[in-house]
Amino acid sequence: MYTESHPTFTLRLEYRTYKYLTSAFASPTARAGIEARAAITALSAAQIKAYKPYTYYASTAYCSPSTTINWSCGTNCQANPGFVPVASGGDGNSIQYWFVGYDTTLKSVIVSHQGTDVTEILSVITDTEFALETMDSTLFTGVSSSVKVHDGFGKEQAKTATTVLSAVKTTMSTHSTSTITTTGHSLGAALSLLDALYLSIQLPSTSVNFIGYGLPRVGNQAFANLMDSKFPNLAHINNKEDMVPIVPGELLGYVHPSGEKHILDNSTWVACPGQDNDNKECSTGDVPTIFNGDVDDHIGPYDGVEMGC
Repeated sequence: MYTESHPTFTLRLEYRTYKYLTSAFASPTARAGIEARAAITALSAAQIKAYKPYTYYASTAYCSPSTTINWSCGTNCQANPGFVPVASGGDGNSIQYWFVGYDTTLKSVIVSHQGTDVTEILSVITDTEFALETMDSTLFTGVSSSVKVHDGFGKEQAKTATTVLSAVKTTMSTHSTSTITTTGHSLGAALSLLDALYLSIQLPSTSVNFIGYGLPRVGNQAFANLMDSKFPNLAHINNKEDMVPIVPGELLGYVHPSGEKHILDNSTWVACPGQDNDNKECSTGDVPTIFNGDVDDHIGPYDGVEMGC
């Protein structure tokens, strides 16, 4: 869905940025490990359909908080008519839009963050805050100092962390549930991935899961391992030759957690086992550099849904 709030994607990077992306974001051949030899399996129609509500929730996060708080955002909101909004916020500028509520069909709290377009997320990834940093110990209590995440993503998630936590607690109390799903697209997926870890720490008796779309790499090997251990059903869904899932580069120390679902050019969905599987049917193998990518694939479609409001 193209709107004024979600402009047509165009990639305008200076030559030196292109040179940096080409060298630093390429997938190293040394990572051709065990995962690439594991079986790539196709998802059934029923498995794909099960993701559809979350796809719309990720898309809905692009809508203004003034519409998500009363669930009046048009097609995106109509796709999940049983949703009960509890809180929403952000200004779409210094703080990404977000919302929290309860899905009466899925019996789950839903937390979603707004994404951004390709030019903006590549800017976020390559600016002065692209370095891997230890996690905020006041938010991520007990997480080892060896676990590091993208500094810009970490700072952005911290802006709304306690507000989101409060809204989640209210939703859990009101609807007598202990199940939470975080979701989002692009930058919103990165923030929601960090939210999943944060909420699982702050609310240890809950069942938390993450389903993201066009997720960039968020942290280092220790982070990917931690996410694998805590979220065995985690899913990050990548569309065709989308370039965002291959940045920041592995040579910079970034690693995806397991759980990739890749939409192939023929619209078949496959499950890619392991972390950064470099089989050519998975994103890391299919898009070795951003020059092999297609900027338009970032918004979808994901089973017919394009991201935006």
